[in-house]
Amino acid sequence: MDLELSKEDLAFRDGLREVFLGAIPEVIRKRSALGLITRDDIVTSQRILNEHGLAVPHWPVKWGGRDWTPTQSHIYASELQRNAVPQPLAFNASMVGPIIAEFGSEEQKQKFLPATANLDIWWSQGFSEPEAGSDLAGLRTTAKRDGDHYVLNGQKTWTTLGQYGDWMFVLARTNPDAPRKQQGLSFLLLDLNTPGIERRPIKLVDGSAEVNEFFFDNVVIPAENLVGEENKGWTYAKFLLGNERNGIAQVGTGQRIFADLAAAAADLPTEDGPLAGDAEFRAAMHTAKTTLLALEATQMRVTAASENGQPSPVSSLLKMEGTQALQALTKLRMRAAGSDGMLLDTESPVRADEAAVVAAAQYLNQRKLSIFGGSNEIQRGVIAKTILGL
Repeated sequence: MDLELSKEDLAFRDGLREVFLGAIPEVIRKRSALGLITRDDIVTSQRILNEHGLAVPHWPVKWGGRDWTPTQSHIYASELQRNAVPQPLAFNASMVGPIIAEFGSEEQKQKFLPATANLDIWWSQGFSEPEAGSDLAGLRTTAKRDGDHYVLNGQKTWTTLGQYGDWMFVLARTNPDAPRKQQGLSFLLLDLNTPGIERRPIKLVDGSAEVNEFFFDNVVIPAENLVGEENKGWTYAKFLLGNERNGIAQVGTGQRIFADLAAAAADLPTEDGPLAGDAEFRAAMHTAKTTLLALEATQMRVTAASENGQPSPVSSLLKMEGTQALQALTKLRMRAAGSDGMLLDTESPVRADEAAVVAAAQYLNQRKLSIFGGSNEIQRGVIAKTILGL
């Protein structure tokens, strides 16, 4: 695949950079590069992007989309990551928004899509459960129809940034007697101010508490908040997860980390000279660069294949290899940081020139990448079945 950009695409890229580097405050981009962005940073950045028509370019044009070519979409995602611009909140922009735009009622579109694009609503994802994470079809949370509403009972866990959530899109079992566990699931929209909801933070090994667990006790959801058809939630979840896996790869982020590492290694001393001259480190960097080039080509394939509104099974390959590449890069960053990479309290203020001190926290945090969005073991099964035909 030709990865060289045409003159038109270069002009398109430069126009994006004008917004990313000119409109997004530098302090926010510096915190983003260190993995230290706040809720307010995410909201501020997305609203600026929305003002410039860049928050949800992959949505239908009627709802803020830009009808870009696959190459332009690829450039957009890569430039966001390379310039450390906080990406539009994935739960809003890449998950529930496209689902509502594709399968929601006209009333749901009018009510939710503008607020979702502008981050006036912060969405949380209610999918994973104890014993039903990678095996999502095994979930046990139930939503029983009772007249003009559903009654929700159960538990969701590993809800990323759920402490900020205003609404949650929930996958729940509405037909427990369905012949297959993938059947009988429905996609519901839940106001998190509804009585009967308890949320608890989960402390992580890196010191943060970015994930949560939710408990639902007879929570009432109006039937008008059902997206699409009852018992068709698995279809919508697969549509959503294809988008999620593409985004988890974060190829542009990997390229930015690689560039930062390459520049830093030239000045980092070791007993035998600069780190850049270490044979083992240099070999690992060459492997990383080759992998990133392959991932960039694969990401363009996935983007092109998804233009018809259907997720590409290659997104599983991209998710698996992309997350492993990011984990390898955070390991290299740990090596470069040396003793300066001591694990610190992530709540403490960190200056933008002290990237080394967050290396340990980022290394530990990125262990999750090969698990969420469907574990890499599950992705291997998807690849074997849908791509290799085994």
